[in-house]
Amino acid sequence: MEPFHQCLALGPVAIYLLLLGAINLARRPFVVSGGRDTAVLGLAVSGLVLVGPIALFFPESVSVHFGPEGTRFLWMLLVAFYALCLILVLLVLRPRLIIYNIPVDQLRPILAELVERLDADARWAGDSLVLPALGVQLHLDSLNFMRNVALISSGPKQDYQGWARLEAELAVALRSVEVPRNPRGVTLFSIGLVMIVGLGGAIIRDPQSIARTVLDLLDMK
Repeated sequence: MEPFHQCLALGPVAIYLLLLGAINLARRPFVVSGGRDTAVLGLAVSGLVLVGPIALFFPESVSVHFGPEGTRFLWMLLVAFYALCLILVLLVLRPRLIIYNIPVDQLRPILAELVERLDADARWAGDSLVLPALGVQLHLDSLNFMRNVALISSGPKQDYQGWARLEAELAVALRSVEVPRNPRGVTLFSIGLVMIVGLGGAIIRDPQSIARTVLDLLDMK
């Protein structure tokens, strides 16, 4: 694989791993909506999708019949198609919140105290929670080995403003919470750093190849 394609495919993944590693190495939990979490993941794998499936099924006959202009236009359409698919996924996703870097046993009492303030009629049933005043129904799902917890909507009837308020209030409640650093954050950060160093080495070894590929894409030779 050419250095440019390596950077395109693995660069966003490396940055994503560095970001996850930094979040898990922090001493504070981090709250993010499911939509933003999925959007960042979609951007992280976008290079892999372009270099992999999209490039594999790219109609080479376009280059023959329409030349560089037609090729660039088709690539723009394919990138736009991927972006639209990602937007569609974000639109159909049910509301959820992801809380990084905190075990479920530590989060639950904090969430219970917060829920009591937000909605006096809130009801727990095991790991399920209903907040009638906010129009929110959810259940807790945890990834114990990564110390991540997800608040996932239960049922189609959800109030998005209620979810937004729950996210904001939960972020405020977790600001004063300190947690030990997640050792798995070191692994994520190290993998991302090794990938960045490897890609940097590929660029240093053959900068002409990358420049040539970019010029070919821009038709500036």
